[in-house]
Amino acid sequence: MAKIIVVTSGKGGVGKTTTSAAVATGLAVAGHKTAVLDFDVGLRNLDLIMGCERRVVYDFVNVINGEATLKQALIKDKRTDNLYILPASQTRDKDALSKEGVERVLNELSELFDFIICDSPAGIEHGAQMALYFADEAIVVTNPEVSSVRDSDRIIGILQSKSRKAERGEPVKEHLLLTRYNPSRVAQGEMLSVQDVEEILAIDLLGVIPESQSVLKASNQGVPVILDDESDAGMAYSDAVARLLGENRPHRFLEAQKKGFLKRVFGG
Repeated sequence: MAKIIVVTSGKGGVGKTTTSAAVATGLAVAGHKTAVLDFDVGLRNLDLIMGCERRVVYDFVNVINGEATLKQALIKDKRTDNLYILPASQTRDKDALSKEGVERVLNELSELFDFIICDSPAGIEHGAQMALYFADEAIVVTNPEVSSVRDSDRIIGILQSKSRKAERGEPVKEHLLLTRYNPSRVAQGEMLSVQDVEEILAIDLLGVIPESQSVLKASNQGVPVILDDESDAGMAYSDAVARLLGENRPHRFLEAQKKGFLKRVFGG
């Protein structure tokens, strides 16, 4: 049976889809057969980040409604073996995701894959609750700012009370992923520190992704940033995936880099 991991947050624009693409790709590169699902019906973006938007024929809702088989709707990633994408519908309403239909699709996927990554919409509306409900584990993505952290705290409350595991009296394993982290701004008091966020949310830290132009560049090119192994963000996502798989890796990119003499003189 596959492990179902939801990538979630309370606030939009924190990097959930970037994270879903990176984590799914990292798991596949590590040799695990992985499916990544877009739960954001009506506003899909996962196919863009994965660079397969022109290959979408059928989607998640088509499979739920019996208009296509899972085999017809799944898109095999061209860059990474073991990786498949199930896109969301752009034309349906989020209410098209029924609990029975989502469960049926996840059960079918569980027989084929080792990991199922669910890219949740932001907030607590219907699509987000469908993604959260079936999770075995959750990656809670947040930026180091008060409103983002507060909204993530609300999501953690929902995971602990309204998920299928919670109904069975079992905990959902929660991981904190802090994105767009800038140590220089933290030092200036413009951002919360890693310790501040950990103290507020009280869940285990999976990774800290530094603020990086490489994330935007990768998104625009339709390439998961984890494949850019020369960028700080790519390396940070690789570390996070390794920790998710049980490896003990130290956290990097937590301190501001000191500029050398030439950079201080000439800038950069």
